[in-house]
Amino acid sequence: MLLLSLAAALMCGGCYTVPETGRQSFILPLGDDVQMGAQAFAEAKAKEKVSTDAAANARVQRIGRRIADAVGSNLPGAQWEFVVFDAPETINAYALPGGKVAVYTGLLKLATSDDELAFVMGHEIAHVTSRHGAERMSQAAIVQGAGAILDATSKNSQYRDLFLQVYGGGANVVMLKFSRSNESEADFVGLRYSAKAGYDPRAAIAFWKKMDAASAKAGNKPPEFLSTHPSDERRIAALEAELPQVIPIYEANRGGK
Repeated sequence: MLLLSLAAALMCGGCYTVPETGRQSFILPLGDDVQMGAQAFAEAKAKEKVSTDAAANARVQRIGRRIADAVGSNLPGAQWEFVVFDAPETINAYALPGGKVAVYTGLLKLATSDDELAFVMGHEIAHVTSRHGAERMSQAAIVQGAGAILDATSKNSQYRDLFLQVYGGGANVVMLKFSRSNESEADFVGLRYSAKAGYDPRAAIAFWKKMDAASAKAGNKPPEFLSTHPSDERRIAALEAELPQVIPIYEANRGGK
């Protein structure tokens, strides 16, 4: 029964082509991600402190609207919403399906230039247009289903616990690799979104050097293979390699900034 259920889920899935990269990802029909994104964002606004800083809100709105224009048809039917959360110690931002974008005041302190902030917001929105959340949910569902099958078929094996430990550990490392791949893709796409919006993509390098220094100071840098994100060094090198392709995009659009 478990095998039939997993097979049925796989048959119902479909391929999604990621804008900007053309990569095809496998997405299971696990629900309306736009509706789930809107609900999650409403809950976040109810739980967290929304900033009343007029300058911070104006900055995020201004940059967000330019990035949204650059995204264009890559996120059809988006109901864009940009919110600043008042959390000075939180260096973070995220985007949810449907065009819901959150930026924390701690990030605004680190991303001192609009060019830097535009890259970060472009990166987060790229996760949405690439449907990385739905992709990870699909991967997790498949891993969970396969694990249940392994559990059921190894009930009488003296090696059952060992099998499950190896499977679980191996699956976790594989999922982390998928997550790192998603982060690299979001960097690639986000760099183009910010350049199309007229923001200097070279600022992405400056931002990640700041992040690298902050992580080193905090002493919270795990080995890359145990991390959900690529190493800062690898990330910076990849962004630098992309600059010759995106600088012309920026030059063509900087007049509208």
